[in-house]
Amino acid sequence: MSIYRGHIGILGGGQLGRMLALAGIPLALRFRFLDPAPDAPASDVGELICAAYDDPAALATFGEGLDLVTYEFENVPAAAVAQLAPQLPVFPPPRALETAQDRLFEKQLFQACDIPVPPYAAVSTAEELQQAVNRIGTPALLKTRRFGYDGKGQVPVNHPSEAEAAWQQVQNVPCLYEQRVAFEREVSVLAARSRTGEIAIYPLVENIHRNGILFISRAPAPNAQHLQEQAAAYAQRVLEALDYVGLLAIEFFVVDNQLLANEMAPRVHNSGHWTIEGAETSQFAQHLRAVLGLPLGSTRARGHVAMINILGTIPAIEQLLALPGTHVHLYRKAPRAGRKLGHVTVRADSVDEREAAVEAVLKILEQ
Repeated sequence: MSIYRGHIGILGGGQLGRMLALAGIPLALRFRFLDPAPDAPASDVGELICAAYDDPAALATFGEGLDLVTYEFENVPAAAVAQLAPQLPVFPPPRALETAQDRLFEKQLFQACDIPVPPYAAVSTAEELQQAVNRIGTPALLKTRRFGYDGKGQVPVNHPSEAEAAWQQVQNVPCLYEQRVAFEREVSVLAARSRTGEIAIYPLVENIHRNGILFISRAPAPNAQHLQEQAAAYAQRVLEALDYVGLLAIEFFVVDNQLLANEMAPRVHNSGHWTIEGAETSQFAQHLRAVLGLPLGSTRARGHVAMINILGTIPAIEQLLALPGTHVHLYRKAPRAGRKLGHVTVRADSVDEREAAVEAVLKILEQ
């Protein structure tokens, strides 16, 4: 297939879809989005069909004339993919989507790939929760199996006496009870696998969260050379187990200089935004290369890079742009507490220069 006639459908029209399209425009790719929001950020860079994801008529219209379909978030209804998959290639594959939508399936996949995870138990009743508390202990987190991201769907259980209230808070839905590990830091690996089977792994990223939402990513992760090989091996196992096509992110806890898998995202990922200016090939361009079966690009970092999310309110953009080596991305989203409105990337020749740049950005963001 000629890349110059590529017409790609994206389920979801948020900032990830927007940045995918921006990465594809230099290759003369065209994009169509399906999203229930009439003001979806991606509507600036492609055709938007505004409808529910599970609207059969809208899905039929969405699929007309497309060469393939991908998605920008993992909570796309399985029914939407089931309607499209018989007619069009859908990447990443539906199994990856189904696995990432359920925390239990995720954990089982990691274990099948011989990837360590924190101690956990599946719980569907208050009685099963009490048994899990007795076996695993506290502190722990009660996590809903589905629809959890940016800290949502998680209730801390710091003492056995808190279990009953936690169960009521999650409204009696199927959950995982997971030991809260004393991790040293949180890291993520971005990996891509093409339709041809080619695999590319990015440098490990260190992530700092604020109120359960990613705030800062640093790449390459400081003092993590010993973990890079481990993360790459784990990512490759998952990619091959799922016969994966596209960009995959896996988040890990670092405990005693070893990786414990936390969760995965079958899509481009917030912790990979640094790659737009900070890597030879951005995660967005890499995802498009993978789903089109094109050669994958170099994942080499271009110096020392950090990404800082803009959360809740828009800062003084002119001050950010005045900082050397700083790049600002805004998503055209209305301000709201905790909402990701954009991000700032800084790139430097040394770790010390990067950290000075991060501090300068934070000073502006926190004014």
